Amino acid sequence: MSAVTPLPPTPAPPPSPALAPVPPAVSSAERSVWLPVSSCVPAACLRAETRTAGPLRRAARLAGAVAVLAAGLPLALVIGRTARRGTAVARWSRLFLRALGIRVVVRRGFSCLGGSARARAVRDDGGPALLVGNHVSWLDPLVMAATLPCRPLAKAEVARWPVVRTLAAGGGALFVDRDALSTLPRVVADMAAALGRGESVAAFPEGTTWCGREMGRFRPAVFQAALDAGVPVRPVALRFVEGVGECVTPSTRPSFVGDDTLVASLLRIVATRDLVAEVTVFPGVRLDQAAPRGLGRIDAHGEPGRGEWSRRGAARAALARITEAQVRTALLPDSGRPSMAA
Repeated sequence: MSAVTPLPPTPAPPPSPALAPVPPAVSSAERSVWLPVSSCVPAACLRAETRTAGPLRRAARLAGAVAVLAAGLPLALVIGRTARRGTAVARWSRLFLRALGIRVVVRRGFSCLGGSARARAVRDDGGPALLVGNHVSWLDPLVMAATLPCRPLAKAEVARWPVVRTLAAGGGALFVDRDALSTLPRVVADMAAALGRGESVAAFPEGTTWCGREMGRFRPAVFQAALDAGVPVRPVALRFVEGVGECVTPSTRPSFVGDDTLVASLLRIVATRDLVAEVTVFPGVRLDQAAPRGLGRIDAHGEPGRGEWSRRGAARAALARITEAQVRTALLPDSGRPSMAA
């Protein structure tokens, strides 16, 4: 029997210049064929708290979060599709985050699209937009809703969680089955319909979470909703930090990666003092040239098909590249301190 020469290991891709490198991923359970895979795992990415909350403060935060959840259930059943749903969800999200000990800080980013022949920045006219951001934690939709009234795009598993299911449905969440590629056209159509009714929709195009020290690339499929509805895409960068004064440092404590559990993540969050969610909101982006409507065919990696769908794919890919680049600039370590907001 002849010996088999093993193939050399595939070299790891170089780290992003925008963020610090992340340790390589460990082997994990079976995954979807097209679902993106993050290199972040709790054992490698989670850092100790800068300052730890005492037992009484942790218990108070947990009790406060439970109280806000309980108060949100009847609210979720009442607001439905009322015109005030966005405002109600924003206030409830801010209250829940504060109960967990998290402050939300907002700043305005600026666009630098010089040399781009396809896209341009647009002024915020208060109209609907597709909000796209990097994905760090299960807190991200709440942080996004607390900053800008919107309907979040959530994974289908959320619709099977008791209590959370009612809250998500009442808040107007749209659901996507990340393991079923064939459902994407329907999801994109639902997003476009919501945008067409004047409602902003929040999505996380990476398709999975990262710890915050790195981020994945934006998958282009969801951007078709903005093209179909004729609304701009607004990049939003999310970053968590902890500490005060000169001791402020990026925090991976709120991250929800790998085989982490919701309970473990929640306990880490309430144990961290001076935790801040930083949100950088950029101007909207539009393509100068109109793109064909409809998602069309996509392959097993969630990428555009060929032939007649190439123009759709090119338009989506252009928006994905531009917005991803803007989000990355806000995650640079020296990107400056934001101004305070509720």
